[in-house]
Amino acid sequence: MLSLWLLTAMTDSNKMIINLALFGMTQSGKSSAGNILLGSTDFHSSLAPCSVTKECSLGRSCHLHGFMRRGGQEITLQVRVLDTPGYPHSKLSKKHVKQEVKEALEHHFGQEGLHLALLVQRADVPLCGQEASPSVQMIQELLGHAWKNYTAILFTHAEKIEEAGFNEEEYLYEASDTLLTLLNSIQHRYIFQHKKGNSLSEQRIKVLEKIMEFIRENSYQVLTFK
Repeated sequence: MLSLWLLTAMTDSNKMIINLALFGMTQSGKSSAGNILLGSTDFHSSLAPCSVTKECSLGRSCHLHGFMRRGGQEITLQVRVLDTPGYPHSKLSKKHVKQEVKEALEHHFGQEGLHLALLVQRADVPLCGQEASPSVQMIQELLGHAWKNYTAILFTHAEKIEEAGFNEEEYLYEASDTLLTLLNSIQHRYIFQHKKGNSLSEQRIKVLEKIMEFIRENSYQVLTFK
């Protein structure tokens, strides 16, 4: 059962924990994106002709001191990221993947809640088709009717669109109707993750700042799983 709470996951007055979950298709860059968010190599990530991630895994970042200010105080941030198997999966059925992720969400975020689900989408692979992608359908089924308020798209391999001569605005202007419809559904919450030309630390800070912007706009509410 899903429920909404106004919860900030504060363990004390100057520390905040944000809970994130990664969804996406096989080889979309979920685990790599998770490692950037954590500033570590917790999740195994590699190029492969099949799905690499077979089970859910929770990673915890070190504390980012003075990451932001709230109420006049400097806030120390810790990020918790749930990496999930890609779907469609090369070896696991939809039923298996859905049950695995459902149990992990309940176990890790059942009480503290999920701040944001990140749909990881390769920027160099068009999102086409009349219906929502299998990954979007998975999010809808697991998060319920409130999924639109707790989902953002994380575009990986964004350096590829620059190499093709597009900036972010031009890319979105030329995007498929399927992608534009999805972006409209989630109030245009999206992030471009660039690897080329930026250090991992710079990438991480830029992405986390954007994520915190979405969480603030959502009044720090979370989605709990009971």
